[in-house]
Amino acid sequence: MKIAMVGLGRMGMNMAKRLLLGRHDVVVYNRTKDKTDEIVKYGAIGAYSLKQAVQELAPPRIIWFMLPAGPVVDDHIRRIMDLLSPGDIILDGGNTYYKDDVRRAELLSNMDIHFLDVGVSGGIWGLEKGYCLMIGGKKDIFNYTEPVFKTLAPEEGYLYCGPIGAGHFVKMVHNGIEYGIMQAYGEGFHILEASQYSQSLDFASIAHLWNRGSVVRSWLLELLESAFAKDDRLSGLKGYVEDSGEGGWTVQQAIDTNVSIPVITMSLMQRYRSREKDQFSDKVVTALRREFGGHAVRGSDIK
Repeated sequence: MKIAMVGLGRMGMNMAKRLLLGRHDVVVYNRTKDKTDEIVKYGAIGAYSLKQAVQELAPPRIIWFMLPAGPVVDDHIRRIMDLLSPGDIILDGGNTYYKDDVRRAELLSNMDIHFLDVGVSGGIWGLEKGYCLMIGGKKDIFNYTEPVFKTLAPEEGYLYCGPIGAGHFVKMVHNGIEYGIMQAYGEGFHILEASQYSQSLDFASIAHLWNRGSVVRSWLLELLESAFAKDDRLSGLKGYVEDSGEGGWTVQQAIDTNVSIPVITMSLMQRYRSREKDQFSDKVVTALRREFGGHAVRGSDIK
């Protein structure tokens, strides 16, 4: 298929590369031209404006936004709406709040432009391993664009979740669960680090061990092994843990539907607390965010 990728950050760049490897024709546009120039070398068709990106496609056009959630997406939708034709398709693969999907889809439907929300998980490893995709929108539009999902995802790695907003809703809950898992690993290694055995413990080896038959084995633990192998006590990190919104949205959804989620709620509160006091469990969570998502982190020299 021919598709335009708008936004070439950590995720968008690698997703475009994976589509190229899958023999799709990929038009690329980024606010700064250097990233566009970079991926053109891999065979992408460079566009240096939204108008040019649209002109490179034939109806029905498929345009995938890989942009920061919030006003940036609204701005791009406003700018591109008048350039598109009835039947064209916009996909939003950012970490968008599902209620924003519903609002945007309604706006676009007035011009007969289709919209799919796509929750994407896989971080900076997606180019090699594939991306887990959670998709919401009209089923026939999902069916039409499915070849793109097949290329981006590993085997059985994508799912049609339901109507508009369902994809990002499932991804929101996924990230809430992720908060809780990461916090548990952080607290466990904090206990080890604070114990009388701390000096004799090799944390990378422990993470490796726990991934050999243990009930707590996971890909996150593999990434933690990698982080500890680079810096066994994470001395180069400051335990300041950012959040990108999904944890808070998950907690709010639980409140709205009277669902008790103490683990996810407390993991979110711990992220807020991490910005006041530097402790080892926060360094573990910070290291995991860097390992799986390439997220920016704060070094230990930053006050």
